[in-house]
Amino acid sequence: MSDHYQIFGAELSPYSVKVRAYFRYKGIPHDWLPRTDENMAEFQKFAKLPLVPLVVSNHGDAWQDSTPIIEEFETMFPEPSIVPADPALAFLSALIEEYADEWANKYMFHYRWWYDADQVSAAQRLARDARPHAADVEIEAMAQMLRERMVQRLGFVGSHSTTKEQIESSFIRTLKLLEKHLTHRPFLFGGRPALADFGLAAQLYQCWTDPTPRKLFDQKAPNVAAWAEQMQDPSADGEFESWESLETTLMPFLQSEIGGLFLPWSDANAIALEQGKEKMSVTL
Repeated sequence: MSDHYQIFGAELSPYSVKVRAYFRYKGIPHDWLPRTDENMAEFQKFAKLPLVPLVVSNHGDAWQDSTPIIEEFETMFPEPSIVPADPALAFLSALIEEYADEWANKYMFHYRWWYDADQVSAAQRLARDARPHAADVEIEAMAQMLRERMVQRLGFVGSHSTTKEQIESSFIRTLKLLEKHLTHRPFLFGGRPALADFGLAAQLYQCWTDPTPRKLFDQKAPNVAAWAEQMQDPSADGEFESWESLETTLMPFLQSEIGGLFLPWSDANAIALEQGKEKMSVTL
């Protein structure tokens, strides 16, 4: 029997759509299964953690956590490769993917659960996805419960009144810098998607689906929006470029958002973990 996979995921989960986009790009046979109350028992049979995405093979093997999933399947399905041959570019791609998972996720979570319109939109969609056959009154009750719960979790990504301006200004700078970069190419590293594209596009695509950041895309970054949409079902359109051709427009983003914010924050976080601290603080 040929290998076939199931992806338990959620449309509003950046990590789920990241893995789904990767499977689509590779042409890996799979079924997309939105995790619902109806298939929760099947999900729990294979999941070690109550988190999506979960990939299950027809042989009963299971994988969780988007980055290890992609790394594992890249060994099984190496072509078309998502890793540039140039080691420096491969490193930068992995760095941007890490930034996407750990820092750009702040953009998504902050906008989704800070503003009323975004809270209502996301909670309604989450409830409907979880219970697709439920009555409207049940959806409304679940949406309200989800909204209250998720708003209380803003602090998990460091979103509060002190950091609100910094998160939003970082998001706007990212849009502007990527808009310049993606004016000249379809993907971050040239004519085909790299690991970085899958990670970052997944976070920004989620922002694009929410009302408040959607307006910022429309005003400041139509090319970024088009790229994020394209990355939901990408295909190669050429080769990876050289650093020399990427540097002019990619370096400002690397310096401003990754070197200026993400890496200092990441270092402070790592030190706090080593010291056993429950909280960390860093001036950026």
